[in-house]
Amino acid sequence: MLRPTTDPRSGDARRLARVALCAWGLDDAAETAALLLSELVTNAVRHTHGPAVRIIVDRPADDRVYVAVIDRAPQRLPEMRTPAPDDVNGCGLVLVLVLVLVDELADRWGYDLMGSGTRPWGKRVWAEMQVSG
Repeated sequence: MLRPTTDPRSGDARRLARVALCAWGLDDAAETAALLLSELVTNAVRHTHGPAVRIIVDRPADDRVYVAVIDRAPQRLPEMRTPAPDDVNGCGLVLVLVLVLVDELADRWGYDLMGSGTRPWGKRVWAEMQVSG
Protein backbone atom coordinates (compact mmCIF):
# COMPACT_ATOMS: atom_id res chain seq x y z
CA MET A 1 0.00 0.00 0.00
CA LEU A 2 1.31 3.44 -0.89
CA ARG A 3 1.56 5.88 1.98
CA PRO A 4 2.00 9.60 1.39
CA THR A 5 4.84 11.28 3.18
CA THR A 6 3.84 13.94 5.64
CA ASP A 7 5.61 17.18 6.40
CA PRO A 8 3.91 20.01 8.22
CA ARG A 9 5.47 22.51 5.81
CA SER A 10 3.50 21.04 2.93
CA GLY A 11 0.18 22.13 4.47
CA ASP A 12 0.22 25.49 2.70
CA ALA A 13 0.84 23.77 -0.62
CA ARG A 14 -2.09 21.41 -0.06
CA ARG A 15 -4.35 24.35 0.78
CA LEU A 16 -3.20 26.25 -2.31
CA ALA A 17 -3.99 23.27 -4.55
CA ARG A 18 -7.41 22.76 -2.97
CA VAL A 19 -8.35 26.45 -3.23
CA ALA A 20 -7.20 26.71 -6.85
CA LEU A 21 -9.02 23.59 -8.00
CA CYS A 22 -12.20 24.52 -6.16
CA ALA A 23 -12.06 28.02 -7.72
CA TRP A 24 -11.81 26.32 -11.13
CA GLY A 25 -14.82 24.13 -10.29
CA LEU A 26 -12.69 20.98 -10.08
CA ASP A 27 -13.67 19.95 -6.56
CA ASP A 28 -13.48 16.22 -7.40
CA ALA A 29 -9.79 16.51 -8.31
CA ALA A 30 -8.78 18.85 -5.47
CA GLU A 31 -7.59 16.17 -3.03
CA THR A 32 -5.53 14.34 -5.65
CA ALA A 33 -3.84 17.57 -6.73
CA ALA A 34 -3.25 18.48 -3.09
CA LEU A 35 -1.60 15.10 -2.43
CA LEU A 36 0.57 15.36 -5.56
CA LEU A 37 1.77 18.83 -4.64
CA SER A 38 2.30 17.83 -1.02
CA GLU A 39 4.59 14.99 -2.09
CA LEU A 40 6.63 17.28 -4.33
CA VAL A 41 6.96 19.94 -1.62
CA THR A 42 7.81 17.51 1.16
CA ASN A 43 10.63 15.98 -0.83
CA ALA A 44 11.96 19.33 -2.05
CA VAL A 45 12.10 20.61 1.53
CA ARG A 46 13.85 17.45 2.74
CA HIS A 47 16.46 17.28 0.00
CA THR A 48 17.35 20.81 -1.08
CA HIS A 49 19.44 23.73 0.07
CA GLY A 50 17.74 26.62 1.82
CA PRO A 51 14.34 26.96 3.42
CA ALA A 52 12.39 28.20 0.38
CA VAL A 53 10.76 26.49 -2.58
CA ARG A 54 8.50 27.98 -5.24
CA ILE A 55 5.11 26.34 -5.72
CA ILE A 56 3.11 26.41 -8.95
CA VAL A 57 -0.51 25.37 -9.46
CA ASP A 58 -1.76 25.94 -13.00
CA ARG A 59 -4.45 24.84 -15.40
CA PRO A 60 -2.78 24.79 -18.83
CA ALA A 61 -5.93 23.39 -20.48
CA ASP A 62 -9.52 22.78 -19.47
CA ASP A 63 -8.77 19.11 -18.90
CA ARG A 64 -5.30 19.40 -17.30
CA VAL A 65 -3.91 20.52 -13.94
CA TYR A 66 -0.19 21.17 -13.51
CA VAL A 67 1.58 21.32 -10.15
CA ALA A 68 5.28 21.99 -9.68
CA VAL A 69 7.93 22.80 -7.12
CA ILE A 70 11.11 24.72 -7.90
CA ASP A 71 14.09 24.17 -5.62
CA ARG A 72 17.79 25.02 -5.58
CA ALA A 73 19.26 21.51 -5.81
CA PRO A 74 19.85 20.80 -9.51
CA GLN A 75 22.32 18.03 -8.72
CA ARG A 76 19.68 15.99 -6.84
CA LEU A 77 17.64 14.52 -9.67
CA PRO A 78 14.58 12.29 -9.33
CA GLU A 79 14.92 8.62 -10.12
CA MET A 80 12.45 5.75 -10.02
CA ARG A 81 13.12 2.70 -7.89
CA THR A 82 11.07 -0.06 -6.37
CA PRO A 83 10.51 0.51 -2.66
CA ALA A 84 11.91 -2.06 -0.29
CA PRO A 85 9.47 -3.71 2.12
CA ASP A 86 11.19 -2.04 5.08
CA ASP A 87 11.22 1.51 3.62
CA VAL A 88 9.82 3.72 6.37
CA ASN A 89 8.97 6.63 4.09
CA GLY A 90 9.57 7.65 0.58
CA CYS A 91 7.75 4.74 -1.10
CA GLY A 92 10.25 4.79 -3.94
CA LEU A 93 12.40 7.74 -2.96
CA VAL A 94 15.86 8.17 -4.37
CA LEU A 95 17.24 11.62 -3.63
CA VAL A 96 14.20 13.74 -4.36
CA LEU A 97 10.86 12.33 -5.36
CA VAL A 98 8.35 9.89 -4.05
CA LEU A 99 7.91 8.77 -7.59
CA VAL A 100 5.87 5.67 -6.96
CA LEU A 101 3.03 7.69 -5.43
CA VAL A 102 3.46 10.56 -7.90
CA ASP A 103 3.52 8.07 -10.78
CA GLU A 104 0.28 6.49 -9.51
CA LEU A 105 -1.58 9.82 -9.20
CA ALA A 106 -0.23 11.82 -12.15
CA ASP A 107 -0.79 11.21 -15.84
CA ARG A 108 2.76 12.37 -16.44
CA TRP A 109 5.58 13.92 -14.44
CA GLY A 110 9.15 15.06 -14.91
CA TYR A 111 11.74 17.66 -14.07
CA ASP A 112 13.46 20.56 -15.81
CA LEU A 113 16.78 22.10 -14.87
CA MET A 114 16.55 25.83 -14.27
CA GLY A 115 19.11 28.28 -15.58
CA SER A 116 21.31 28.22 -18.61
CA GLY A 117 24.66 26.76 -19.48
CA THR A 118 26.47 24.03 -17.63
CA ARG A 119 25.68 25.33 -14.12
CA PRO A 120 21.93 25.31 -13.49
CA TRP A 121 20.81 27.07 -10.31
CA GLY A 122 17.85 24.77 -9.57
CA LYS A 123 15.21 22.43 -10.91
CA ARG A 124 11.45 22.31 -11.38
CA VAL A 125 9.80 18.99 -10.55
CA TRP A 126 6.30 18.80 -11.96
CA ALA A 127 3.28 16.59 -12.35
CA GLU A 128 0.21 16.83 -14.55
CA MET A 129 -3.15 15.20 -14.09
CA GLN A 130 -6.16 14.97 -16.34
CA VAL A 131 -9.38 16.42 -14.92
CA SER A 132 -12.95 16.77 -16.06
CA GLY A 133 -14.32 20.27 -15.71
